[in-house]
Amino acid sequence: MSRAKADEDDYWNSSKFTLAFTFDEEDDDYTRLKESKKAVNSISALADEDDDDDDVEKVSWSGEPVGSISWSVKETASKLRPAGDSRELGFPKISASPSLPKNNSVYSLSSLFKGTAQYTSASHQYCLLCLVVFIVQVVSLERFQSLQDKMLLLDKAVDGHDGNIITAILIYLKRSLCKEVLFRELVGRETALRHYIHYLKESGEQKVLLDLFRALGRTEDEALLQYKHHLTITDENKRRDFLKTCLGLPFSPEDSLHVQDHYTLLERQIIIEENDKQVERTGQSDVFKRFPRKASILNMPLITTLYYSCFYHYSEPEGTYSSPANIRRTFKLAEKQYFLTALAARAKLKAWTDVDSLFTTRNWLGFTKKKSPVAFQRVLDILHKNNAPVQVLEVYVNLLEDLELKINMAHKFKCHDVIINVRRASYTLCSIILNSASVWL
Repeated sequence: MSRAKADEDDYWNSSKFTLAFTFDEEDDDYTRLKESKKAVNSISALADEDDDDDDVEKVSWSGEPVGSISWSVKETASKLRPAGDSRELGFPKISASPSLPKNNSVYSLSSLFKGTAQYTSASHQYCLLCLVVFIVQVVSLERFQSLQDKMLLLDKAVDGHDGNIITAILIYLKRSLCKEVLFRELVGRETALRHYIHYLKESGEQKVLLDLFRALGRTEDEALLQYKHHLTITDENKRRDFLKTCLGLPFSPEDSLHVQDHYTLLERQIIIEENDKQVERTGQSDVFKRFPRKASILNMPLITTLYYSCFYHYSEPEGTYSSPANIRRTFKLAEKQYFLTALAARAKLKAWTDVDSLFTTRNWLGFTKKKSPVAFQRVLDILHKNNAPVQVLEVYVNLLEDLELKINMAHKFKCHDVIINVRRASYTLCSIILNSASVWL
């Protein structure tokens, strides 16, 4: 039994890139394992021939790999960083893999991959990926110094569809090539380019990313990246000034409108905040005494700013910056957006007269009627949530046209007069119908 095992080991160690024979035409896990092990042993033999004194770490195939191939991007960056580089990127420090002496490249990747180029099956693609993994993990990437070998290694990693391997090689290429050459080579490699952009975003290298977008001619991405820088500015006045400089960037038409609105909103918020601080400090407004501000209006969304304006500045003329009507006109808000925001704000203050005025419309003859851009059922829910009295709720329950819905809402909000009036009207209608029928009979 041991002799058969020894013969099997001799067979494995003596095999090169020859394809194992099997009666099963389909690729299974056993076939993939044999082909992968042959590829790794072949590359290991190349490394042993180059330097017999190096203690190269072997890969265990028992299911617990000695050197895991699933390392994180940050760990890979730490491993590939030069020994003299003291910059701290927040990556955990790990021990570097044993590398070969940094003399001129003795490996030709063109010939290295030639033995597997004829195979296109899934098992051989897996075998090829294991070969690339071995090069990245065990063989020092510094050994591959020609541009052709570096790009070939990147292409083979892309063919293996392993993002960690692709990113590891890209980090090495970023360090070993000037950015102009790297950008030029990545233009026709979309998969590698996406990985590189993602890596630069995750590592916070905004300047390199801006240079990349400029080289690729992606002006909109460059503009959006510059615009995103406003998030790092804490001072509101400096942020406003920075947004003003962004107005001339080459955004798309839609994005350009958003940036313009952002700048206009922040500029208005700064003015409102300064005025309200002074009013609150001097105690000139009763609403600030009853409802002290819990937070600043600065950097709040547009709808929150409108709610704030409807809460504290509802009665101001349209010509002022803090007027709700001015905000609605400036930012072209839809009727439903303005209505729901104003309704919530005035109901919170228990200003039922203002609430009623939101529904009142006047036609050209001077007659008034109550109209709502949203269903009255939703209006009732908002009013009830803000503890509106029954007398107020009854007004809007009576505006419901469906009798069954009206009775259900009246039961829900305890509007007993509405229920009585509906029953009375129904009884009167039935009496009229019966009397009319008896006359005809």
